Amino acid sequence: MKAVKEEILKAHAYRRAIKEFEVDQKISEEDFNFILEVGRRSPSSFGWEPWKFIVIQNMELREKLMEPSWGAQKQLPSASHFVILLARKGDEMRVGSDYLSYKSKEVDKLPADIEEMKLGFFKGFMENEFDLTDDRKIFDWACKQVYLPFANMMTAAAQIGIDSCPIEGFDRTKVEEILALESVVDTNKFGVAAMLAFGYKKEDSPFPQSRFPMEEVVEWVK
Repeated sequence: MKAVKEEILKAHAYRRAIKEFEVDQKISEEDFNFILEVGRRSPSSFGWEPWKFIVIQNMELREKLMEPSWGAQKQLPSASHFVILLARKGDEMRVGSDYLSYKSKEVDKLPADIEEMKLGFFKGFMENEFDLTDDRKIFDWACKQVYLPFANMMTAAAQIGIDSCPIEGFDRTKVEEILALESVVDTNKFGVAAMLAFGYKKEDSPFPQSRFPMEEVVEWVK
């Protein structure tokens, strides 16, 4: 058990936000499927999994994404694999939507009474506890869920020696317009939450990893 803990902490200490990758070094299909599987198995509030992962390997499309993606100027052309993480929009996540019905019935295979109870709890959660009362609030909440697989995929990659970079530096509207024009994303259902680049770093970061000390991050209430 101690060795497992050490390996996990080692992976977290190893991970950096890599700005440029070795173009000629590619991640194996097996390794990248492992990273995606970790993302797929990530938890989400109410188990709704309000996400989709788009792996952009088409270099012409990556080139088109360069202009509105100021935070990915070096990663888009050099990453072995480039992932755009999508979050479901308001109409998809409201009680009564085709998506929630499909997830409940076909994926989770809930009995009718359990489905009705779950949707009732979720409706109350949306309207009362979390005030998810308009499209933007619902989308932002869905984006919060996306950050669970977002983080898990980076950690999983680090554990097998693969580098990554989380990216929020982009114009969402322009990126979505490009993806819609290329028939990659149905923007009536999905919006872009974040981007992730994977590969093998071109060079080590000149800056050591820094974090607040434990006593500044954690407060115990006994």
